[in-house]
Parts: sequence; structure tokens; C-alpha cells
Amino acid sequence: MKGLLTVLMLVCSNIFMTFAWYGHLKLQEMKITTGWPLILIILLSWGFAFFEYCFMVPANRIGFNENGGPFSLIQLKIIQEVVTLTVFTVIVTLVFKGQPLQWNHGVAFLCLIAAVFFAFLK
Repeated sequence: MKGLLTVLMLVCSNIFMTFAWYGHLKLQEMKITTGWPLILIILLSWGFAFFEYCFMVPANRIGFNENGGPFSLIQLKIIQEVVTLTVFTVIVTLVFKGQPLQWNHGVAFLCLIAAVFFAFLK
């Protein structure tokens, strides 16, 4: 159960992270933040990042095996990277329509899935 909760919290964290890092580009594309000074864009992104950390920190604490969770630090990091790219890909596909996925992106994802496999191999 802790493993599932950890992954779900990492997904939530990465949704906020993706909007913190890239959401301002969509807002600019929509002419909402056009002309905003960079400092306001940074503060907006920090606002999103706060919620990222509200999910990320507890997810890592719950999932870490020395706190009773099922994952080592390396496993947590690899899960995090796969979740990051998965969430990013879904959001980019749905929100940034002009960013097509190509065959090499699929191959890269397969490599990440292989990384998860090897990280969990005993």
C-alpha cells in the first residue's frame, strides 16, 4: 500500500512540477503572461513548485525503506524519473498540441522502463 501511495503522490507532485517548469510557456502562448517581467514568471512557478514539494517530500518519506516503505533511494529516484517523463509526455500531448511524439521518444521510454526493471532486479 505504501508503494502505491508513494507512486500516486509522485504523480501529483510531477503534475505540479510540470506546470511550474513549463506552464508559463502555455500561459505565454495563450497571451496571458505576455509582457510579464521574468521575476513574476519565477514567482508564479514557485507557487506551483510549493505544491510539488507538498507531495514530493511526503512521497519520498513514505516510500523510503528506512522509514518502513518498500523502496531504496535509488529505486525512488528511478521511479521519480519515469513518472516525471510520463506525466510530462501526457501533459505536453494534451496541452501543447504542436509537440509531436516521435519513434525515438518511444525508444527512450523503453530504455527507462528497462532501467526500472534493472533497478528492481534482485
